[in-house]
Amino acid sequence: MGITKSEIFTEEQNKLANYFKVLGHPARIAILQHIVKQRGCICNDLVDELGLAQATISQHLKELKSVDIIQGSIEGKSVCYCINETVWNELQNVIHHFFEKPFKNEKCC
Repeated sequence: MGITKSEIFTEEQNKLANYFKVLGHPARIAILQHIVKQRGCICNDLVDELGLAQATISQHLKELKSVDIIQGSIEGKSVCYCINETVWNELQNVIHHFFEKPFKNEKCC
């Protein structure tokens, strides 16, 4: 594959694409759903909940952290993850804006 020319797209387009890329794996969606449901969790809880290897869970957590959807804090030998509410709200707004109905009762095709 060629190099993506991300600089020719707007900041919002790049941000939305990054969110969709990170959210594009069902394990990451399951992780987010579990964290939201638990209002935080420990990595080992995710291993038990999802049935994936700890290393696999860690990779998915790394991807979610790369766009700041989650944040973690170290508690002894464990890391506790929670939703970054600021980014979560921004994500909701960006996705909502993307899916806003562009047509006002006009037939497109």
